[in-house]
Amino acid sequence: MKTALTELVGIEHPIVQTGMGWVAGPRLVSATADAGALGILASATMTVPELRAAVREVRSRTDRPFGVNLRADAGDARERVRIIVEEGVRVASFALAPSRELIAELKDAGVVVIPSVGARRHAEKVAAWGADAVVVQGGEGGGHTGEVATTVLLPQVVDAVGIPVIAAGGFHDGRGLVAALAYGAAGVAMGTRFLLTSDSTVPDAVKALYLAATVKDITVTTAVDGLPHRMLRTELVAALERAGRVRALAQAVRRAAGFRRIGGLSWAAMVRDGLAMRHGRNLSWSQVLLAANTPMLLRASMVEGRTDLGVMASGQVAGVIEDLPSCAELVARIMSEAAQVLRTLPPA
Repeated sequence: MKTALTELVGIEHPIVQTGMGWVAGPRLVSATADAGALGILASATMTVPELRAAVREVRSRTDRPFGVNLRADAGDARERVRIIVEEGVRVASFALAPSRELIAELKDAGVVVIPSVGARRHAEKVAAWGADAVVVQGGEGGGHTGEVATTVLLPQVVDAVGIPVIAAGGFHDGRGLVAALAYGAAGVAMGTRFLLTSDSTVPDAVKALYLAATVKDITVTTAVDGLPHRMLRTELVAALERAGRVRALAQAVRRAAGFRRIGGLSWAAMVRDGLAMRHGRNLSWSQVLLAANTPMLLRASMVEGRTDLGVMASGQVAGVIEDLPSCAELVARIMSEAAQVLRTLPPA
């Protein structure tokens, strides 16, 4: 299936695996690439040396195109960009809108730039700055998310920009891919669906919790870091939501102490990172500490399997996923389903 996305990045199928922190490592990215889709390596949870090593590991596993996800606001963003350019990575994706200068630097080096956005105005801005395509995530998507449903947001963005649009939020099968194409998208991006594959390194016990979840078990909360965050509802999330400010601060300090030992951060560094996230937002001090530790909250579950200590970001679509195929099986199934749907549509 050829679309503007497959032509732009040189993949077989218009499917993107998103750059999920602690989840989208070399094994998952290379398996996705070998399946003919676009795998995106998550770099925000890696040091700069770890990123270069991970890129080289993906390259050793596959000769297919893949991408790296960056935080545009990271202090070492340009150093990470240099790695992408030097290592010949095909795509740079961004969770936050990159600057005009960063887009130009990447494009001058021949790298395809694909920011992720959650609003039409943000899509218009990055398109005007020269982005090659844009991922548009509706409110169904996991992690930090917005309030507008994909079915409303997607056509708005398609009508507003002249670059390929990739739909995210609520996709997991061939029917969804066809629906996205009907809206004018050039493909779909999926996070939770790729997390729940046999190629994902997330612990099996954690995957079992995702598979057992219903759509009502997936909530949006601001209790973790002050921003709307879609995740599985757990005892930790419920405790944060019902705690008063004093109790929440005590819990945050206790958890921060544990994560400080794991992550090697000083208290000053944690507060500094939290205050950076607090800028322009009305966060409590407990949320400042938790915001600084959000990557470690995710690591506790996604890497260590400690769901009692961590959070599990999740798209609402987890409530309808029931199996753990390999990436190859998943992509082949989605494309087969899409072809079947297209065959059954009435002629124009």
